Amino acid sequence: MRLLVAPILSLGLAVGIGGCAGPLPAPDPQMAWVDLRADGIDTFMSDRLDGKRTPDGRYFQVSPGAHELEARYEFEISSGGSGDFGDTQYLRCTMVIRYDDFQPGRRYLFHARSLGFTPQGWLRDEQNEVLARAEAEHCY
Repeated sequence: MRLLVAPILSLGLAVGIGGCAGPLPAPDPQMAWVDLRADGIDTFMSDRLDGKRTPDGRYFQVSPGAHELEARYEFEISSGGSGDFGDTQYLRCTMVIRYDDFQPGRRYLFHARSLGFTPQGWLRDEQNEVLARAEAEHCY
């Protein structure tokens, strides 16, 4: 009996973790799709679309027209020369994009990166052209 416990627990853990990162849904051709990307090991996840929580943090799918996208961005910052070396600290910000012309069937990229303590973000189209710049809000 004892030999079965470890494999069953491992299987249960794998199934539980795998369920969090299931396959993405197929994009609806009547909607615009927005992928999210952050540099390095930073965490960048969708949070709100037009003030309402998003059901999946990996993307936005929006109707044509104007929308406000909010995403949570967490990135590592250097503790500098003072204090303990090697301390890892993180800064968390809400990145907000307002864009008036999402088109159905198009793919967009909401990209975030940090420059020191300063978060930066852009909305780009399929040709990698910048359509809008993100505003960083509520950093802590």
